[in-house]
Amino acid sequence: MIVIGKVVAVFGIKGEVKVYSLSDFPERFEVPGRRWLRRSPDGALQPMDLIRGRAMAAKPNVFLVQWAGVDTRTAAQELLGTEVLVESGDRPPLAADEYYVPDLIGCMVWNQRSGTGVGVVVSVIPAGNDLLEVRVAGQEQTILIPFVPAIVPVVDVVSRRLEIDPPPGLLGEV
Repeated sequence: MIVIGKVVAVFGIKGEVKVYSLSDFPERFEVPGRRWLRRSPDGALQPMDLIRGRAMAAKPNVFLVQWAGVDTRTAAQELLGTEVLVESGDRPPLAADEYYVPDLIGCMVWNQRSGTGVGVVVSVIPAGNDLLEVRVAGQEQTILIPFVPAIVPVVDVVSRRLEIDPPPGLLGEV
């Protein structure tokens, strides 16, 4: 299962909720169909049917969602804080140079120039260009690496390997 959002607020009196999207695919909150809700990362999954959803104009990462069977404000309040999930097989196809964040987490990062391991990707930080947060091998320290083709020319998620061509100073004292 893949977490695609989180219920963050109640909207109105007819059971709509605001969902903060963690997905680059708005159709996951706009197209009716089955989703799952979970109260905690280790909690049980509850199947829910999305009736309708729409993006909020002022907040593009927030969607107003109506779930089947949730038709009062009180019922909607019960969903606050729950995660919204889809099955991992329900992933839209990507372009050749696009990657799913969960596929990057845990990948080993190698320096092409020295042939040495740099560390492992622990997070991807969305920014103008995404940043790979890499835990340095054998240390608690993390470094940020811009996730752009000039710096990360090799991305092999099947082999769990990224190769970087770091510009001077990027790796600092690592």
